[in-house]
Amino acid sequence: MKRIGIIGVGEIGRAIVVGLSEWAPDVFLSPRGAHTAAELSAAYDNVHVCDDNQAVVDRSELVVIAVRPYDRQEALAGLRVDAGTIVVSLMAGVGVDELRRMLGTDVPVVRAIPLPPVRDRDSVTVTCPSHPEVDALFERLGGALPVEDEAAFNVFSALTGTLTTHYSYLATLTSWAVGHGVPDEVADRYVRSLFQGVGRSLSDEARSLRQLAADHETPNGSNERVRTTWFTEANSAALGEVLDDLLARLRQP
Repeated sequence: MKRIGIIGVGEIGRAIVVGLSEWAPDVFLSPRGAHTAAELSAAYDNVHVCDDNQAVVDRSELVVIAVRPYDRQEALAGLRVDAGTIVVSLMAGVGVDELRRMLGTDVPVVRAIPLPPVRDRDSVTVTCPSHPEVDALFERLGGALPVEDEAAFNVFSALTGTLTTHYSYLATLTSWAVGHGVPDEVADRYVRSLFQGVGRSLSDEARSLRQLAADHETPNGSNERVRTTWFTEANSAALGEVLDDLLARLRQP
């Protein structure tokens, strides 16, 4: 795949471009997200900003649609996709059939969930349905995880909705330390280091996540006290309810 187009150059679009920089295919960007597109074009000789979305499609073998779902009508209205093009949609909650109807095409359409760490080629991307060219693209960006159907895909999409909650949890820990007299920059540095170490332990796939938790916990110790006092069955159930609600929204046409 030598010519890749991206419509919607936000955080994920930028991450994909940066992640592909070592491979250096020709990348064609839409004018949406003009500031980011201009920065990427200036940084990489193989990145080009097109006049409009149609020009992106016309010049690309594979087109990534990375606009927000509620902007799709404006971004994709009147777009013509010729045979031989592969479309990759990053729009949560927008199914393959719906996107095909919008575009009036029967070309291959694949849904994907790339995350910001693809910039470092360090993140697995869920795809549906599996497609050799699309899976090969994301293998270059850290790995592809094809799933069989859109029902399973939507479950993974719902899981991504927990990311900023994790960051907010870390920010709350930092604020708590600051409230007890620790300088902000010191607390921030320690919390980052603490959880970066935890992140590295996740590479040990020989142990389940529950086993990793148990191995980091001493009976009657500090970790057990916080977990059993704060992350109660009620809180676990509440998290499940939120995810169920999000999944229901993602399943709606």
